[in-house]
This record gives sequence, structure tokens and C-alpha cells, in this order.
Amino acid sequence: MSADPRAVLTRPAPAPDRTVAYGDHPDQIADLRRPAGSGPARPLVVVVHGGFWRAEYDRRHTGPLAAALAADGYPVAQLEYRRTGQPGGGWPGTLTDALAGIAALPALVARALPGRVSGAAPILIGHSAGGHLALYAAATAPSTVGGVLALAPVADLAEAYRLDLDSGAVAALLGGGPGEVPDRYVAADPRSLVPMPTRTVVMHGSLDEQVPVSMSRDFVAAARTVGSDISLVELPGCEHFGLIDPESTAWPQVRDVLRSLHDDL
Repeated sequence: MSADPRAVLTRPAPAPDRTVAYGDHPDQIADLRRPAGSGPARPLVVVVHGGFWRAEYDRRHTGPLAAALAADGYPVAQLEYRRTGQPGGGWPGTLTDALAGIAALPALVARALPGRVSGAAPILIGHSAGGHLALYAAATAPSTVGGVLALAPVADLAEAYRLDLDSGAVAALLGGGPGEVPDRYVAADPRSLVPMPTRTVVMHGSLDEQVPVSMSRDFVAAARTVGSDISLVELPGCEHFGLIDPESTAWPQVRDVLRSLHDDL
């Protein structure tokens, strides 16, 4: 793994094969990657990027991850969405974009990559804030989601607000704290939306300094208590960015979990 864990955020990746739009805004788009080989059609993998929902972080930093998944034979879509700090981002646009994009992408990708995408609902891979959006989509629109692999997700918005993760990121997303906009936390916080109706695996590194691993431990325990089909895989010695870095020591385990989820569809 690189000496700088953040190196994956700026590492170049091959250009996507296609870019499709699921709405009229310039950020309501997704980059598509054709699966390697000539095998049968497979369920789509939708990558939902992180960056604490902020405009300065976009889908491009998931290029190495998406390229590695395509090389493994998965059809991949890197979802973009409006983010805080830009018109339409935050509440509710960031969340409604995630729902709209995830619902629209299987048909869009099937047309763009004919014969390579099956009719099964997609698997979502969400990292950090993208993990929050993946969990939110699965909880609120379960018919559009086949499974979730949440990588170091912000799975408890109220707790993330209390901890002031990324200096006010949750307040920027929802427009305030739980005491100011409680209905928004009820509607958008995965911790309030359990049980999870779709198969979910949460992976989190023990050395994560951006999103504490305790958040995933508590979320998964709460979700299991009410009957969710959910599990937690903790990765000793792994930090926040190793989960999306195909050159990291954590990557083989991420790939194995994805394969297990994919094979269940």
C-alpha cells in the first residue's frame, strides 16, 4: 500500500467507457465501465463515492476502485450526485439524487452496455458518506437495491453530528443538528431506519481516523437486534482509504465480500 493512504484520491485511472445522465443537472450522471471478458450478463455494481457529501470531492477518486472491479468482470457505474456547497446539494437534493440515480442506472447501463448487465437489482458499494447514501437507499427504496457493501459508512448521522465529523459535514448536509431539524434526521439517518431490508455487509478499518469504527459496531449491533441480515467485517490495521484502494492490503478482503454478495443475487 502507498505510504500516503490518501494517494488513491488522486491516482489516475483509465477513462470510463461511457457517461450517462439520470437527470438534467450536470452532476446527475454516472461513469460506466464495461466488464472485462465475454461472460454472461451480471448484476450491476453501483459505486457511491464519499467525501462527506461536499462539492470538492467527486466520483473521480473512485476511478481506481471502479477500474479494478471492471477488470474482475463486474459492470460498474460510478454515481455522481449534487453535494453540499453547490446549488441543489444538501437537503434534500443529495439524498434524492442518490435514490433517483440508483433507480435509473440498471436500465441506463443495460442500454449503454447491451448484454452485459442482468435484470437483478444492483449491489451498492458506498464509501464513507457514500456508505451513508447506500444504506439510506437500501432502507428507503429496497426494491431498487440487491445488496449493500458499506465501507466505513457514516451510519449514524446524529452521532456524526455530535462528533463534528469533518467540521460540520452533517449539519451542512441536513441544514442543522438533531435539535434543529429532527425530522430530517429521522428521515435520513440509517440508525433511525433499521431494520435494513436488504443483505448488507459493513467493512471498517480499526485505524480509521475519519469515521470511527465504533460507529459501525454500534450500527450493526442495533440493526441485528431488530432482525436485519447484516454483518460487520473489521479489518485490523486498516485506515479509512485502504478500503477503496486496489493496491492496499485490505483490497482482497473487500473483493471477496463483494463476490459473496454478488453470487447471492
